[in-house]
Order: sequence, then structure tokens, then C-alpha cells
Amino acid sequence: MVRRAFSALFAATALASTVYAAGAKCGPDKKCPAETPCCGQYNDCGVGAFCLGGCDPLFSHSFDSCVPAPTCKSADYSLTSLDDVQDIAKYLGDTSKVNWQSQGHIEPFAAEKSLLLTMGEGTAGSILASTHYVWYGKICATMRSSQGRGVVTAFIMMSDVRDEIDFEWVGVDLINVQSNYYSQGVTVYTNAANLSISNGNSVEKLHEYCLDWKPESLTWSVDGKDLRTKKKSETWNSTSNRFDYPQTPSRVMLSLWPAGLPTNAKGTVDWAGGLIDWNSDYMQNGAYLAQVQKVNVQCYDPPPQAKIKGKKSYKYTDPAATNNTVEISDDIVILGSLLGTGENPGKALTSGSPQASATIAMVPGGNPGGGTRQETPAAGGDSPQNTQNPGNTDQQNNNPSGNNNGEFVQNANGKNAGASLQPSLAKVQGSGLAIVLAILGLIVL
Repeated sequence: MVRRAFSALFAATALASTVYAAGAKCGPDKKCPAETPCCGQYNDCGVGAFCLGGCDPLFSHSFDSCVPAPTCKSADYSLTSLDDVQDIAKYLGDTSKVNWQSQGHIEPFAAEKSLLLTMGEGTAGSILASTHYVWYGKICATMRSSQGRGVVTAFIMMSDVRDEIDFEWVGVDLINVQSNYYSQGVTVYTNAANLSISNGNSVEKLHEYCLDWKPESLTWSVDGKDLRTKKKSETWNSTSNRFDYPQTPSRVMLSLWPAGLPTNAKGTVDWAGGLIDWNSDYMQNGAYLAQVQKVNVQCYDPPPQAKIKGKKSYKYTDPAATNNTVEISDDIVILGSLLGTGENPGKALTSGSPQASATIAMVPGGNPGGGTRQETPAAGGDSPQNTQNPGNTDQQNNNPSGNNNGEFVQNANGKNAGASLQPSLAKVQGSGLAIVLAILGLIVL
């Protein structure tokens, strides 16, 4: 079933260049046009998935172009299968059906009741994002990072106006996890700090990483131990006359992304430990892997400044995009198809429905799970240490889901390596992947 679906997907690539063209760009002082009103996280304008998670209301055609963000949902998510996950090219905003949205190839790992994020050569990696937003809360992920130079695993909180809180694992430094935060996408690299993983490293076994995000403070912890706290009062920016502190509703995002590509900025590649080795012993059947077992979300009360007019969704009311400009409403928008927008959701496509024109983008490319890309080493620790041990490439791993004990491993000799699987998207480029997924979404609809 999966193999047939991906065969159809690859067949669709032949038509991709005739179905889509590059869309308009968006950013400061440049809003999206009415025909493609939604500004995605890479400053491209589009419809459909562009108007859902990651839609920036500040640069979209209007605040109403973006679909209102579903409010926080306290839950313990056991990520044992894809039953609660929907691909970005199929998700239309209905949180009653799924709690997670995916992009790229994600594989169930039954032996350890978890999911594997995969990254093959030529892809932008993979990402798992919550469909519900969090506006302050405690968010914990039980997971294992990938490894290898240029390979970055991330657990971040990202708002639609680009407030961000990070855990990031650089694949050549397995004994530290980097913590970071940003406000509205402004890259202040001195915000970063290394946190030591005292109980082993980030690959040998699963660890619990938690973000305790409150209106006045932010704490990063590993395995129940608080390792860093940042107070909002310490982030005042006298130039912009505001606190540079994450303060807007954010999605939970777990990802594996290729920071060490030759096309990336030199600072990003250097930070990631160098160029990616696409023939590394840390790959299994052509893919790097990271493991996610569960995510727990405990929602906190909204801040006192919140404009509470309902309880179902978050909406922005002012371009300042601070926590006193967010409204909690009862507005819910579910798109009829990937041709819909927040202003015009449309109806479900049928066999006789008109198809997309050659100039409409419906699914953004790339992997926003990397967040605001780091370009300098994190403070509070030495430069990343190369702790790789490739092992003997002549040995074979005969268990397609791990080592002979059914455990998660990440190289050919069964030590610190990942499960064996077949990432069917391994040769599709990031933007091409987005196009193909969009086409597949239309076919399914």
C-alpha cells in the first residue's frame, strides 16, 4: 500500500513543473497578494497549507487570511503509530481528527512503540508538528537524537509570528543539547547555551526534555533536572521598547533537518559540525534517523493581558504581535481543500472541481523545524566535540527495525545507530517534495 502510494507520488513529479510556479514573496513591508494571501514560514505566499500552521498574520494579506490557531490541549501523546498523524498535504485544519501534522517521511517503530523522523539525501528531512497551539505550558518530549556531522535534531516551540524556544542537538556533540530562544524571528545568537546531558548521551538511550514556559520565566530541563532558566525581565529591549521574550501561541515541533548542506550559509554548516556525509555509517537504508516516543503537554492559563472572547482559537488583533494583542475566540475554520484560505475556506473538491492554476502554491517546501537557523556555536560550552564512532562497515544489521534485540541503533555495527527502514522520499528535493505532496493531496481528495 505504502509502496504503491509512493510510486504514484513519484509519477506525479513529472507533472509538477507544469502545475506549479514560484509564488509571491512576503516579509516586512511586503504583504501577500489577495490571490495567494497566506505568508508561510519561508516568506512565500500561497493558499491551503500556507494558511494553516506557520501562517504569519503580519505579512499575510490580512489577519483573517490565516486560519485561527486551535487552542491548547493538555494531553499525554504516545507516538506509537501514525494513526494520530496526517500529512501536510492532507491536513485541512480539523483538529478533531488528528493532533499531529507531518512533513517528510516518518516511520512507525513498533519494537519500541515510537516514531522515527527520517532524513535522506536530497530531502529537507522530516517534521512532526502539533495541530493544537500552546500559549504557555509545560511541554516534554521523550526522544533520542540523530548523529553525524551536519545533522541537527530539534524539539522547538514556534509561533506564527516566529517567537521560538529551542532544544537542538548537533550531531557531532552527543553530550550536550543546545537551548535557545528568539522573539519574532530576530536572531540573537548570544541567547544560546549548551546544556550537559549527565545521564549518558543523546543517542544511547531515550531522555525526557522539558520546556516550562510561563509568562514571566522559561526553564529548560533534562530528565527532571532544571538546567537553565530565563526570566522575561532579563529580555527588555530598549531599542524596540519591548521584551524580546517568546510570548505568543506556538506549535510543538519535532524535526530532523540537514544543516550541513553546501547550499546553506557557512556559519550554519560550521555550527552543525561540517558538511553532511551521505554515505555515513550512521544512516540506515539511505536515511539518518531520530526517535520520538511521547510528548506531554500541560496547558497553563492564558496571561492576564489576553483578550478572552471564547475558548477555541487564538487570533492576532494588532501588528505588535505581543501577548496583549492575542485574542481567544470561538472562531473555527476548516478548509474545504488545499485551495482554501482563512478568508475563503471553500468546499471539498470533487471529480468535477476545477484544479489549481499554474501559479498557486498550496504546500510550503523546506523544514521549518530547524527554526531560526543557528550560525555560531552556543555559549556555555566548548565547540561541539566529534564523538562519532563509525565502526566496521563490513558488518551487517540483520534486524530491519534495530539490532538483534529489537532495540534502536544507529549504525551498521549495531552501536549507537538507528533502525533500518526505506525512506521513499530520499531523492526528492525539498521544494519538489512540497509540490508532489500537494499533487498527491489533490489526487486523494
